[in-house]
Amino acid sequence: MSDSTGDRQPEASSEMVFVACPVDASVNRVPRAKLDRGPKCGTCHAPLFVGKVVDLTGAIFDAHALRSDLPVVIDFWAEWCGPCRMMTPNFERAAPRLEPRVRLGKLDTEAEPAIAGRYGIRSIPSMIMIRKGEEIARTSGAMPTAAIVDWVEQALKRT
Repeated sequence: MSDSTGDRQPEASSEMVFVACPVDASVNRVPRAKLDRGPKCGTCHAPLFVGKVVDLTGAIFDAHALRSDLPVVIDFWAEWCGPCRMMTPNFERAAPRLEPRVRLGKLDTEAEPAIAGRYGIRSIPSMIMIRKGEEIARTSGAMPTAAIVDWVEQALKRT
C-alpha cells in the first residue's frame, strides 16, 4: 500500500496474533493476514487450524482461553447429559465454518469441575465465548449447527 508520494506504508495486515496449537497447546505468533493460509505450530509443526474441536483440559485450558488472541468458544458438557451428546456433532460441524476466526473447544465439566466453577456453569450444555480470559458471550441449551454459527458470528460483531 502506498501513500500519495509513492512511499511504501506498512500494511495493517502485518499485525501479529498469538494462537494456541490444538495439538501441544504451545502459543505461536502468526501474522493476522496469514491465519487462513495454513499456519503451522513452531514447536510440533502441526497445522494450527484443522477445522476440529479441541478437547480442553486443565493442562491446556489457559493456553487457549487466556494466552491466545483468538476467541475460544467453549462447549461445557458432561457425558451423562443427553442434550450435550445430541449437540456434539453440531458443534463439531461448526468448527470448520468458524476457524480461523475463533477456536472451538469442549470442556468436560465432570473432569474439570474447577474450571466449570470458575465460569459459573449451572446448566449444560452451555457455551461461552472467551477472549484473553474475558467472557464475551454466553448461551445455554443444545443448538443445531446453523444456530451455533449464527450465535458465534453475532457475538463476534459485539467485540
